[in-house]
Amino acid sequence: MIHARLVGALVSALALTACSQGTTATATAPASSAPSAAAASPTASVPAKFAAGVRVALVRQLSSGDYFEQWLAGAQAEAKGLNVTLEVSSGDGNNDKQALNLEQAVNQKVDAIIVDHGFAQTVQPAIKKAADAGIPLVAFDVDPGTPKAVALSQDDHQIAELALGALKEGTGGTGDVIYVYVAGFAPLDRRNEVWTQFKKDNPGIKEVAQIGVVNNSTASAVADQAKAALQANPGVKAIFAPYDEFAKGAALAVKELGLRDQVKIYGADISTADIGVITEPDSPWVATATTDPSNVGRIAVRAAALLVAGEQVGPELKIPPALVTQQQLRDGGIANIEQLTAAIPALTTPDVARVPWATP
Repeated sequence: MIHARLVGALVSALALTACSQGTTATATAPASSAPSAAAASPTASVPAKFAAGVRVALVRQLSSGDYFEQWLAGAQAEAKGLNVTLEVSSGDGNNDKQALNLEQAVNQKVDAIIVDHGFAQTVQPAIKKAADAGIPLVAFDVDPGTPKAVALSQDDHQIAELALGALKEGTGGTGDVIYVYVAGFAPLDRRNEVWTQFKKDNPGIKEVAQIGVVNNSTASAVADQAKAALQANPGVKAIFAPYDEFAKGAALAVKELGLRDQVKIYGADISTADIGVITEPDSPWVATATTDPSNVGRIAVRAAALLVAGEQVGPELKIPPALVTQQQLRDGGIANIEQLTAAIPALTTPDVARVPWATP
């Protein structure tokens, strides 16, 4: 997802091959799923500090929405397996509140801090304070402003490329498109870079309206905006909505206006609830480019654990996505994230920030 920037080398070569812009690649379903990092045989003994218990502060910008809930569930599950106490706070969309929560985590001298989304201007001062105090840091989908923090992100450029490749195929490379975007969120800004280039490379695609809002009821707010934009532009063929709350709102608008046969939605991110929206009869949401949000949360905790243990972690961890189509979900009878990751085990990326002392 949003909202909201290796151990070893960049992991985009892992399992999924990068797809060039303008092409569509749908992940196939291998016969068996990959093991989780925690299920792998440990290659090192548990550090003494972890035997006693480790405190990690998870400082979030947002907590509402399916993506963020599944992200948190993954983080909590990994923390439990590693004997990490995860102290969770959320700014609930209030950037000043998130910055205050981050300051409090620094003052409480936790063993590590994970910053989940946020605006760089408001979180970077506290991140610097934590770095100066020697507190290990992982920053997910936000620019930490310091090389002392590990920058964790989905490969947002590839996410946009995959979704737009599907859009190009679905529209034949021509047609009016509504674009959903809010500036200032690192993953959306990166996806916007691809959209900007895509329009240049595909002059038959015309952006007729840009809408978007991010708040605690993003989907319903986007639905209202999308209805107005669709009514003002009756020839629209597609909506590019590169965040699942955007896509859900767009889908609601298309359904309410009775345009399911005319307008198709190409999104980003996935959750069990999203799968339900995509696979319902006559759903206009036909493709989404995504990582597994629970897996991303797990990786964030693993990276923090490695840093606490004094292990070497590169400055950047980037998680490769897959394109998931409506047809693929229906054909496979996939109804939840567990079934999706079983069908596409590469989404689990178990070798990213693998913890060597993780127990089976």
